[in-house]
Amino acid sequence: MIVLGIESSCDETAAALVNDKKEILAETVLSQEEHKIYGGVVPEIAARSHLDHIEDIIEHTFQKAGIKPEDIDAVAATSGPGLIGGVVVGVMAAKALAFALNKPFVAVNHLEGHSLVSRLTNDVEYPYLLLLVSGGHCQILVVKGVGDYERLGTTIDDAAGEAFDKVAKMLKLGYPGGPMIEKMAEIGNENRFALPHPLRGSGDFNLSFSGLKTAVRKIIESYEEDGNIEHVILSKQDTADICASFQKTATECLCDKLDKAADYFKQKYPEGKYLVVAGGVAANKYLRAHLEELANKKGLTFAAPPLKWCTDNGVMIAWAGLERFAKGYTNDLDFKPRPRWPLDEDAPKAAGAGGVKA
Repeated sequence: MIVLGIESSCDETAAALVNDKKEILAETVLSQEEHKIYGGVVPEIAARSHLDHIEDIIEHTFQKAGIKPEDIDAVAATSGPGLIGGVVVGVMAAKALAFALNKPFVAVNHLEGHSLVSRLTNDVEYPYLLLLVSGGHCQILVVKGVGDYERLGTTIDDAAGEAFDKVAKMLKLGYPGGPMIEKMAEIGNENRFALPHPLRGSGDFNLSFSGLKTAVRKIIESYEEDGNIEHVILSKQDTADICASFQKTATECLCDKLDKAADYFKQKYPEGKYLVVAGGVAANKYLRAHLEELANKKGLTFAAPPLKWCTDNGVMIAWAGLERFAKGYTNDLDFKPRPRWPLDEDAPKAAGAGGVKA
C-alpha cells in the first residue's frame, strides 16, 4: 500500500510517498523564504507560494520515488487546521489528483500528522502519552489510536512555539525564533534571570506562556534609556542569558505538567510504554533532553521523530493518511478544508466535514 501525502498548512510546501512497510519512498519539502523580512508568516504570500510550487513538488516526489501516480493507493492532504489559503491549495491539489486517478481521498488533521509520525520513525505502540508542541499548538494528550485522543491539557493563551518566536522578535534575533533562541542559549547563563512558571500548582494539566513572555519583555525594558523598547541594544551575553533563562523556564513549565500527566497516564493506561514529543518545538534539543530524563524517571520510553520531521513535512501526512486509510477512513471530494479542527474530534464522526467510514 502506497499513500501520497501533501502538506501546505503554513509555510512549507511538501509531499511524500510512504508505504505500509514503513518505507519512505521519497519526500520533497520547499520552505518559503519570503516571510523572513516580515518576522512571521504572511498568509496571502504563503498561499500564493503554495499555488506556484505544489504541482512541481508533487511531480518531483514521484520522480524521486521512481513510481507513477497510478501506482499509489490513496491521496492524503492536510485539510486543517492551518492558514486556510494554503490548506485549500493542498486539498484541491489532492482532490484533483484523486479524481483523475480514481483513488480515495483522505483528509488528514495536521495535528494528527505530527501525533502519529513517531509510529513511523520509532515504532511507537498505542496508547502513548504525547506532548504536541509547535508554533500554533501546545497540548498534552493520550493517543489511544487513529482518531482516538484524550486531551489532558492545553495552553490557555500562547503556544510554546509562539512564545519562542515572540521572545526572539523582542530580542531582534530574526525568524523563525525558536532555533535562534536555542543557539543563543548555548552560550548563556540559564540561572541569571528568575522567570515565572504560569499555572504551576494549578491542579490541572493546562499550560500558559503569556505571562512568561511578558516577564521577558519587562527584563528587556529594564535596559531602556529613552522609553522605547525598539531602541534597546543588549550585549550578546545579555541576550544569551535571557534566551537561556527563557528556554529553561519554558522547559520546566512543560515538564512540570508532563510529570503529573505521566502519573495519570501510567495509572489509567498501565499498558502504555511511551512518552512522545512532536511538533516544531520538539526539534529543540534542550527540551528533548529534559523530556527524556522525565520519561526515564517515570519508567517510560522516550520517543521523538528525527529533527527534520518535527517541522511540517509531507512524510507525517502520508503516514497519517496511510493509517487512516488502513482503518477504512476516507473522505468525499466535497470535504471542506477547516481552519480549526480539534484533534480530539474524530474526522469520520464529523458529518459536516464530509467524513465517511468505508
